[in-house]
Amino acid sequence: MKSITINGSKRESVGKKATKALRNAGMVPCVLYGENNAVHFAAKELDFSKLVYTPNAHTVELKLDDKTTVNAILQDIQFHPLTDRILHVDFYELKENKEISMNIPVELQGAAPGVLISGGTLVLNKRKLRVRALPSNLPDVIIADISALELGDKLFTSSIESENFTFVHPDNTVICQVRTSRAAIKEADVEEAETEQEESTEAAE
Repeated sequence: MKSITINGSKRESVGKKATKALRNAGMVPCVLYGENNAVHFAAKELDFSKLVYTPNAHTVELKLDDKTTVNAILQDIQFHPLTDRILHVDFYELKENKEISMNIPVELQGAAPGVLISGGTLVLNKRKLRVRALPSNLPDVIIADISALELGDKLFTSSIESENFTFVHPDNTVICQVRTSRAAIKEADVEEAETEQEESTEAAE
């Protein structure tokens, strides 16, 4: 998996006044969690653009001003409700021998006969899937082959096998399907929105 480097400066003060001053200076207060004590630091808001505003999944290389370098993943992020500016970011330290869970984007591969021949509509139920793996085995994307999907067919997570990772989903989780009903498509959108909200809540916990 690709990694993005973020440079940070350790914070001596974590009070509200100091936090406000950081944000006014274009910095984001952050916390790194791991096996040891939490590390409070700050990083430039602009440095998060390639990590946050992208559909791709990345690990992070945190380089702190005390010459410490830590590999981590984004665990949680808070935005301002009106301006959408980043208010706070939590990271989780990666250990080579410890599995982690992470949301990975889905990439469709092939052409579904149910769409090309039968005139159906392909509905993507899951734009991201949560997997569990060692850091070195985290995939950049989950390939979903739709070349065998006929009208009415569904592609389940059980159809995708890998020795490098496991899904944190039931085997009957639908990744995508070929349907004709507009109402069904709307229903899938609602289901996806609810799932993303649940995953966001899990990450925050």
